[in-house]
Amino acid sequence: MLSSNTPFPADTIHEPWTGHDTQTLVVAAIGIAIVVLLIVVAKMHGFLALTIGSFFVGIGSGIGLDEVAGSFEKGVGDVLGSVGVLIVLGAMLGKLLADSGGADEIVDKIMTGGRRGLPWRMALIAFIIGIPMFFEIGLVLLIPVIMLTIRRSRLPAMYLAIPALAGLSVLHGFIPPHPGPLVAIANLRANVGITLAIGLIIAVPTVIIAGPLFGVVAARLVPIGALGAGGNLIGPGSGAGSPGSTEGGTVPGEPERTRRPSFTWTLITVLTPVVLMLVRAAADVWMSETAWIYPFLQFIGEPIVALLIAVLLAMVTFGTGVGFTPLALTTKLGESLMPIVGATMIVGAGGGFKQVLVDGGAGNAIGKLAVAASLSALLLGWMVAVLVRLATGSATVATVTASGIVAPFAVGLPPTQLALVVLAIGAGSLFFSHVNDAGFWLVKEYFGMTIGQTIKSWSVMETIISVVGLALTLLLSTFL
Repeated sequence: MLSSNTPFPADTIHEPWTGHDTQTLVVAAIGIAIVVLLIVVAKMHGFLALTIGSFFVGIGSGIGLDEVAGSFEKGVGDVLGSVGVLIVLGAMLGKLLADSGGADEIVDKIMTGGRRGLPWRMALIAFIIGIPMFFEIGLVLLIPVIMLTIRRSRLPAMYLAIPALAGLSVLHGFIPPHPGPLVAIANLRANVGITLAIGLIIAVPTVIIAGPLFGVVAARLVPIGALGAGGNLIGPGSGAGSPGSTEGGTVPGEPERTRRPSFTWTLITVLTPVVLMLVRAAADVWMSETAWIYPFLQFIGEPIVALLIAVLLAMVTFGTGVGFTPLALTTKLGESLMPIVGATMIVGAGGGFKQVLVDGGAGNAIGKLAVAASLSALLLGWMVAVLVRLATGSATVATVTASGIVAPFAVGLPPTQLALVVLAIGAGSLFFSHVNDAGFWLVKEYFGMTIGQTIKSWSVMETIISVVGLALTLLLSTFL
């Protein structure tokens, strides 16, 4: 059995194929199927399903009964230890952005102009808002905006929705401080700033292709308007006063703001963590480690510190600066944590699932197959992420699992190549969302589509993002 403290030895992937290798792959496939069935058929919570699947894989792979739980706990602890605090800080920042009216301020500024550029502006809105937010939070926030724009412009729903969805999805899969990329960075020991910089280079053309350009095609494939496929107004909560709506309405007892933050301060606050991490990356590349300011730039560019600084700034620009009392601000920060508890534990369970796969030998077996096929770490990461994504429906679980398996192959790679492997895994984790993905059902229900229409629009869009992301990482790998 492999140690849970270190990845499997790189030299073992050159050993002959054994019966145990076959056993671990079969057990891994059955374990993934168990997770899928428990989530889709039994409607079990993802954390429990992943935990059960992890124990099955661990025992079936030959890990001792007295060690299976320890392997799973190690994986959970590793992931939550590196990502859990970041998830909390990101949720706080997203909550303050939404409740202060900062997101509305961004929308109002960008949506001025004619109908021709609306898809591009929707993609830009989603891109900006998606930086500090989870996909689900960003989607709930943007849905009323998308609905209002569709009704006012009388343009096809998918023509405006696909660009916004693409912007959110690309940020979720490629750009830290989102959980998936951060976990992959931790597992591969990649540089956060370099990954962020290259990720932004890849993200922009990917959003353009999968967003505004594919949106034209999606509008023809799924010709629905503001009334959706079933004749009902799309978006549960698209009316005035609903959560996230931009048309008035307050919740009784909710502390009210007296004004909105300015557009300038909104952008400064949202982009603060990104800028700080980029500054750290620039210092790594262009500054001597003996420079007096180098340690300071390293400190403020740490993801935890950068996000903490952004949250503290948001407490002024999105908090007291818009009229919230200190008590109301504390209440809102507490409320921001409730929706992310389940997601955070699922992320942790995904880390545990990954660990038992690696400790049980599945990673080693896949490594042998990769060596036999002469696959690079970049291609291997994408392919493993695709397979896990198709099986489990979770982009984050796919990223966690693939990055753990690929880690031994990435040892010794230069920082830029490590960043590209992280981004290739992120691209693979977005491949063809279907019925075992919560995002699939969110999009389907919000836009009132049938399953077939959702596949032709949302699922195809996700696949385009994955393939374009892989193509761009391969292209950049030849120059960096």
